[in-house]
Amino acid sequence: MNAPDKFIPPAATAADPRHDPTRVVRSPRGSTLSCKSWLTEAPFRMLQNNLDPEVAERPQDLVVYGGIGRAARNWECFDQILASLKELNDDETLLVQSGKPVGVFKTHANAPRVLIANSNLVPKWANWEHFNELDRAGLFMYGQMTAGSWIY
Repeated sequence: MNAPDKFIPPAATAADPRHDPTRVVRSPRGSTLSCKSWLTEAPFRMLQNNLDPEVAERPQDLVVYGGIGRAARNWECFDQILASLKELNDDETLLVQSGKPVGVFKTHANAPRVLIANSNLVPKWANWEHFNELDRAGLFMYGQMTAGSWIY
């Protein structure tokens, strides 16, 4: 479900860390790995494909679709996620919370390589006004259904 129009913030401005008109993201193609294995190469490519100009609604603002559905919280977080994926071993898991990488944990070979939790608010504060307040403060990201999970 898309946000009601009255709750969709305007497009990011030059001062906004989510806006970078110079960035053009294209996912790697072919059989050459950018990461240590195909287990981490897959999310590495999926994240970048979400922001390909042929796919994304406003890639310069990290918006994949729906007016506010972002692939990462800001460009710094986007870069940190990619860097983490490049270094992730096959017995580690990257944890991403609302578009920000928050940790890499030693797990095991059969564990997920990436766990993503987006837009988690307890019911008392689960409303558009509170969400937009957190979003403006750079503490939150709306991942829509698939934008924030990099599967669009």
